[in-house]
Amino acid sequence: MPQGASDRIASLDLIRGIAVLGILAINIAGFAGPSTAASDINAPIPASAADRAVYALNLLVFEGKMRGLFSLLFGASMAVFLDRMTIAGKSAELLQARRLFWLMVFGQLHYFLFWWGDILFLYGACGLLLLLLSPLEPRAMAGSAVLIFLMWHGWDALMSASGVAAEHAVALGTATAAQADLHDLHLDWFAQRSAEDLMLLQSGFFDIVSDKIASEPFWLFTMVIDNLGETLPMMIIGMALARSGFFAAQWPRVAMWLVAIGATALGLVLTAFVIARLWVDGFPPIATNAAMNGWLGPAHLLMTLGYAAMLVLAAPALGATALGQRVIAAGRLAFSNYIGTTIVMTAIFYGWGLGWIGLFGEAQLTGFVLLGWVLMLAWSRPWLAHFRQGPLEWLWRSLSEGRIVPFRRERRLS
Repeated sequence: MPQGASDRIASLDLIRGIAVLGILAINIAGFAGPSTAASDINAPIPASAADRAVYALNLLVFEGKMRGLFSLLFGASMAVFLDRMTIAGKSAELLQARRLFWLMVFGQLHYFLFWWGDILFLYGACGLLLLLLSPLEPRAMAGSAVLIFLMWHGWDALMSASGVAAEHAVALGTATAAQADLHDLHLDWFAQRSAEDLMLLQSGFFDIVSDKIASEPFWLFTMVIDNLGETLPMMIIGMALARSGFFAAQWPRVAMWLVAIGATALGLVLTAFVIARLWVDGFPPIATNAAMNGWLGPAHLLMTLGYAAMLVLAAPALGATALGQRVIAAGRLAFSNYIGTTIVMTAIFYGWGLGWIGLFGEAQLTGFVLLGWVLMLAWSRPWLAHFRQGPLEWLWRSLSEGRIVPFRRERRLS
């Protein structure tokens, strides 16, 4: 949002900081291995007991919740921006549309130059739809969004049921010929995709870029279609919560604690139940993918809301600590940190960098996650001591407003 530090809502920056840190714990598998690694624990190398434990922990704590927080905050930030501009007697829709357009441009560059897992283009596209819906009554918007979110994930779970059943039957030795064929088809796809990704990502920078342009130039549009029913409803809920005073801690504290404890606890129980089932079967890839994209949808929603409520409640105390201030700074520079993380991690794992692609299991990748966290927490606060915004935040705002906005902080004479 194009606003100064003095009128920012501290809880939004804190939550955004937690999200940009936490999402690396999930994205690291996609940086360090093939695109199938997110749901196939044995890609690219067989998983150890430690790998399975770390994978289960990430699935319990981070998967679905961090991108949920990002989507929630995107909607909340849009609401704050639009409402403040309206109060000031200014029209915000055109400026917001320009911001979303440039975000989609950044997303295209992020995808073609660095990483297949970009979310900026998705957020820009969903943001344009949210902009059209923003004048609607918040409570009705939120109710409809929850319904769409649950239906979307329910449909995904239903569509994956035959593949999951086939995978389970093959494991038990009771599969029919049709189930065995379906199972082989899925595994062949996983294996082929993994091999193609590893071969490509071991190559040079321009080879990777050229392959994306030639083979998957419209991948980001596919991402929008595949994720619309999750991302847009979360943004709508975030907008509605912001307009209800949720992020400004204007809800009754009893209600906030009820969401913080109740929603988080229920989401944890549901997620733990699914993880326990997957653990027994060794995290089979078809069922694991179905869990992340379908079965765990309600749990992701509950825990996203629970996390958000906990962080709003904790914001005053955390904001007074040195660590909390660093997390808030990382949140204010979330755009730069998100892209910066991609550049650092692809430089470590891709062939144009150190070339360590496909060499590490989940447990070993924890070290790279910690490295990313240290880097983000280390540079963000000192940067903001000298500059008004992060480098990419400044570029985004300048392009959106069609002018070079102030960048350096003014030095005050003592």
